Amino acid sequence: MILAGLRLYELENLMQKLKATKFRAKQIHNWIYFKSVSTIDEMTNLSKDFREELKKIAKVTETKIKKKQVSKDGTIKYLVEYPDGECVETVLMRFDNRANLTACVSSQVGCAVNCSFCATGKGGFKRNLTYQEIIEQVLTIQRDTGLKITNIVFMGQGEPLLNLDNVLKALEIFNEDFQIGARRITISTSGIIPGIDNLANMNLQSTLAISLHAPNHNLRKEIMPIENRYNINDLKKALKNYIDKTGRRITIEYILIHGFNDTPQVAKELAYFLKDLKCNINLIPYNSVIENDFKKPSNNDIMKFKYLLEHSGKKVTVRLERGADIDAACGQLRGKNI
Repeated sequence: MILAGLRLYELENLMQKLKATKFRAKQIHNWIYFKSVSTIDEMTNLSKDFREELKKIAKVTETKIKKKQVSKDGTIKYLVEYPDGECVETVLMRFDNRANLTACVSSQVGCAVNCSFCATGKGGFKRNLTYQEIIEQVLTIQRDTGLKITNIVFMGQGEPLLNLDNVLKALEIFNEDFQIGARRITISTSGIIPGIDNLANMNLQSTLAISLHAPNHNLRKEIMPIENRYNINDLKKALKNYIDKTGRRITIEYILIHGFNDTPQVAKELAYFLKDLKCNINLIPYNSVIENDFKKPSNNDIMKFKYLLEHSGKKVTVRLERGADIDAACGQLRGKNI
């Protein structure tokens, strides 16, 4: 039995089988989620005899760090290996003068969406992660650094809304067991409309982010094959429904690719498309991957694009690049030991 991922009530049930008190369950829960231990022997407020008894039937984790890279900006990328040998990457992002410690987590091994600007989909889709495997990414970061994660973004490998049940279970554990506020958790999607509709009906307090990257169908389908299944106009209807039902503002993520979707004309079209959506816009200068010839726009073009969107009354930010020197920036995660 693996203890990481168990809820308090599940630990209490386990203690009952071991003829131990519920208080023991609370101690173990604290060791796993707040002190981030990796072994039962580290649970030093449990008696040695009880630890030996527990070790006969359980381990804290079987997840391993296969590779760790540290960026010059402090970003840390982990290649996390699961017991079946499959790996994903997860990233710890730290920002100067901010207390926030953000974990960018993966939801799938590989990705079936295969956006042309993203490295993850190039190896194809292998499988969904379980909710335990998702939370193990955050526990791995906490065990290695001794730091407490404060924010979660489902922006790593995979499409979260194609693994919605496990993502929602992980989100619940992040919220209740890690005690990370729901508003500090963001779920990003390429536009899986049934998943968006499900989230609208659940009325979660977490943030929904949409990887849009173009203001019209023809441009979007050139870089996002998912557009052929869930087109941008239907996506907008789903987003309006989500906003109407939840009252929550969404985040529009927009990767800027030089000469493709970064022109003033495209900015004006994007502003028109988004004018009646309650949203903030996050511009992401393209991060290079070896499989294509896309280029990052100049700073001048980025600022011009930002200005034109701001002129429409929207809040617009430019994502601060983190970890590009270790291929840990947006769109660069692969999940391979290379």
